[in-house]
Amino acid sequence: MRRCCQGVGLPCLFKGVGMATPRPPRFLLVFDFDETIVAENSDDSVVRAAPGQALPEPLRQSQRQGSYNEYMQRVLAFLGDQGVRAADFKAVYENIPLTPGMPELFQFLSKNHELFEVILISDANMFGIEAKLRAAGVHSLFRKIFSNPSSFDKRGYLTLGPYHSHKCLDCPANMCKRKILTEYLAERAQEEVEFERVFYVGDGANDFCPSVALTSADVAFPRKGFPMHRMTQEMEKKQPGAFQATVVPWESAAEVARYLQELLKKKC
Repeated sequence: MRRCCQGVGLPCLFKGVGMATPRPPRFLLVFDFDETIVAENSDDSVVRAAPGQALPEPLRQSQRQGSYNEYMQRVLAFLGDQGVRAADFKAVYENIPLTPGMPELFQFLSKNHELFEVILISDANMFGIEAKLRAAGVHSLFRKIFSNPSSFDKRGYLTLGPYHSHKCLDCPANMCKRKILTEYLAERAQEEVEFERVFYVGDGANDFCPSVALTSADVAFPRKGFPMHRMTQEMEKKQPGAFQATVVPWESAAEVARYLQELLKKKC
């Protein structure tokens, strides 16, 4: 992951012959969604649309490790059978609360939108994510959203598919976030956009995989006490120095905003 002016700590001022117009530093900020942007796992939240706000026990017991996407396909089919439709799902997603401090972080990013390119990588589903981001008034902050494809079929059922296939042994079969992030950086580099630093805000085990690929110029923001945080701590104990990115745990997303604000002050 090459960065423009990596390690220098200054924006690029020169390009080709002579002096180009100075431009601000460019950062990539990557968000997870469930229990990062929102305070719940949105897959669990949709159960509130079910009769009695509960799933049948045989369906709940059908969940298997590594195949959560397939389990959610069965959950959505069940909800469809119970008459749950687009408006019901939309209402549930829109009402999932944001995590503490997330409005402050979004406000900071809105004020500094020319400095940060913001993307979202989530193992939830596209319909739910976009419904929540639009309801929160922040959808336009995101240049791109990567999530499992979802749509409503002719019956009005919400259907779900896998995002892609991959060979990573550490991630669920339907999504490897490291693969997505690596390919995105390569694509942007081909478009002559190379980031000075990458910031990754997440919480889960599937956020640990892409964070391991970050460089010493980058920052990982794991939610304090969640799997991503525990896994970074375990890696540091077992392999000191193997995790290259700076680790900044957070309880409130306002802490992330303050860290980024301080970083900008140092660069000015």
